[in-house]
Amino acid sequence: MSYEAKMIILSTENLDESIEFYTETLGMSLKFRDGAHFAALDGGPVTIALATAVDHPIPGKVVVGIKTADVDAAAKAIEADGGAIVKGPYDDAHERRAVVYDNQGNGLVFYSPLNR
Repeated sequence: MSYEAKMIILSTENLDESIEFYTETLGMSLKFRDGAHFAALDGGPVTIALATAVDHPIPGKVVVGIKTADVDAAAKAIEADGGAIVKGPYDDAHERRAVVYDNQGNGLVFYSPLNR
């Protein structure tokens, strides 16, 4: 039997603020919303779910890797819209990275392969 990850669930205390952050700051499309406790966004091959403690299967924080063409711009957008840069942007052996918190304290890692 095989399994494919299709959704990453992130915690939020304010669904409206989180939806606004991910749609406006990161440009993701809202797929659907279920009341004031759950929403799903189109993250490409993976659905990004936003859930309050009411609908989150295990309330807590999750770190999600997000590939982007411009790590620096993504990190600056996060910081400008209420998030925080934890580390970076910086280059490692294979990619450019920035570790950030979104506006609700969820950990994200923006990354882009280095063109060497």
